[in-house]
Amino acid sequence: MAGPGLNGVSASGAGLVGVGTVGRGPSRAAGAQAWTELLRLPALFTVPGDALAGAAAAAARPNPRTLLAICSSLCLYEAGMALNDWADRHEDAAERPHRPLPSGRIRPTAALAAACAFTGAGLSLAARAGRPALAVATPLAATVWAYDLLLKRTPAGPFAMAAARGLDLLLGAAATTGGATPAGDTGTTAGSARRAGGVRRALPSAAHLSAHTLAVTAVSRRETRGGSPLAPLAALATTGVLTRLLTRPPTSRVTTAPPPGRPGRPNRHGRLDLPDRDSASPPRPRLSPAAAPRTALAAAYAATAARPYFHATLNPSPPLTQRAVSGGIRAMIPLQAALSARSGATATALLTAALAPIAGRFARKVSIT
Repeated sequence: MAGPGLNGVSASGAGLVGVGTVGRGPSRAAGAQAWTELLRLPALFTVPGDALAGAAAAAARPNPRTLLAICSSLCLYEAGMALNDWADRHEDAAERPHRPLPSGRIRPTAALAAACAFTGAGLSLAARAGRPALAVATPLAATVWAYDLLLKRTPAGPFAMAAARGLDLLLGAAATTGGATPAGDTGTTAGSARRAGGVRRALPSAAHLSAHTLAVTAVSRRETRGGSPLAPLAALATTGVLTRLLTRPPTSRVTTAPPPGRPGRPNRHGRLDLPDRDSASPPRPRLSPAAAPRTALAAAYAATAARPYFHATLNPSPPLTQRAVSGGIRAMIPLQAALSARSGATATALLTAALAPIAGRFARKVSIT
């Protein structure tokens, strides 16, 4: 799956690298480089934040099952990457002949085998995280394959990609809040209700991530041709809306009932005394400890995504459109971090944000699109 969608293990390229020129196999370094390009390894840094944001949205601490969800996500992401290039090998031969498959550095059968192996590994890891995680990972894997093989060039393509990314966040929530279901559990226990509640709480964060993915994918459909400012303009507008939602403080209900221990008492005229003026006045807004990191991370998200979108809107040439896609993919990390901070998980948010400079360093060596 190309670009921002879902497609931890790294590829074992030694046995899968195809032969280039007859009689002269590629060197180990050249084979590793080819697989690094095929799997777009720098883009992997945009994946762990999905599960971490899902755990934060579910109001749960990351645990070993969260790590299993992250590894499952990484495998499914790489399955999508390998399958994407296998499905696009004929188109890439005309538009991107330097890619590993059309250039002959990796055999198409090897790329397809890698996609199957990564998919199996991703589902196995999800199963180890528990039945709730597997119940999310299975449609996630199906969405990855459906996108690459059937939906990519249809109007449903961007929506499939967006669904995959949202499901990836829900995978983290499902894995973190529920382990293996005990034998004889009919799904009516308190644990089942807790797991379902965790996934429900993560739905708004999944919707945020899906909306961003939808915008990036719509831009990426013209990255080799350019020519239309509508997609980057829509992505720019989406970025503005998401930034506003991320910076808006969580709402809470305000009650005007008398404080505990001080119920209204009848006065000498037989009327109930009103609560004290201080207790009846609206409470002063309190600055949440997560407000500052949430705002900073939301600003980082906007700065990463908005500028290349704006340039592509003014001049939708292929280079600027590709730069906009790259910016949208890189913006996923601060978006994931802002979602975690918005859920109150500041430590998780900072951990996720720390992946951004690492991803940027590797992206300078290998393209993430």
